[in-house]
Amino acid sequence: MMNKKILNVSLYIWVLFLASSLVFITFPQIDLFISDLFYNGKEFPLNGSAVEEFFYHSVRPVILLFALGSIAVFFYNLISKNNLFGINAKVMLYLLLVLSIAPGLVVNAVLKENWGRARPNQTMHYGGDKAFTPAFVMSNQGGYSFSSGHTAAAFSLIGFALLAKNRKKFWMLLAISYGVLVSLARVAAGGHFFSDVVTSFFIVYIFTHILYKLIIEEKE
Repeated sequence: MMNKKILNVSLYIWVLFLASSLVFITFPQIDLFISDLFYNGKEFPLNGSAVEEFFYHSVRPVILLFALGSIAVFFYNLISKNNLFGINAKVMLYLLLVLSIAPGLVVNAVLKENWGRARPNQTMHYGGDKAFTPAFVMSNQGGYSFSSGHTAAAFSLIGFALLAKNRKKFWMLLAISYGVLVSLARVAAGGHFFSDVVTSFFIVYIFTHILYKLIIEEKE
């Protein structure tokens, strides 16, 4: 039954999203427990480290590379009448929506801009001056912790992996692994709580698979 799909998303993904959300709301101390693992009592020592900086600053160029590369291939195919990597107008529409709806509209424009959750390093628990608030609970503190924009952007590579004709599981694993590493970097730096990155993953994963079903699968 768990293999059943709703809007092209496996039922177990919907169940995990709902379950994790309920856990974060009911037991908000989980966020503090995980962030404590990266806090030495005075600071988040991995913040500003070479590894953390690499993953933090890698997201924008990686996404730009994939986006601009896809656009270049699209125009090459259009002009030369070729079908390199299968990138046509339908695929470009899909990729545009993948990169804009979940990471751009839902995570950044709706959640980050309106939720107000303080980042871990801004809270009194970690030496800041703001109160800790649970995930999914709106705050008036003007924070941008919920949910993670970098995580959402990194996981948007799932949309490109779904287009793979060969070794799709490998490319999907690679995309998810990159998203996980970026997520860990943000949590380790005190920039986001664990619930922030988990929520961004589910939002991007779900919207990407819905878009793939609506734009790519149904018209193949």
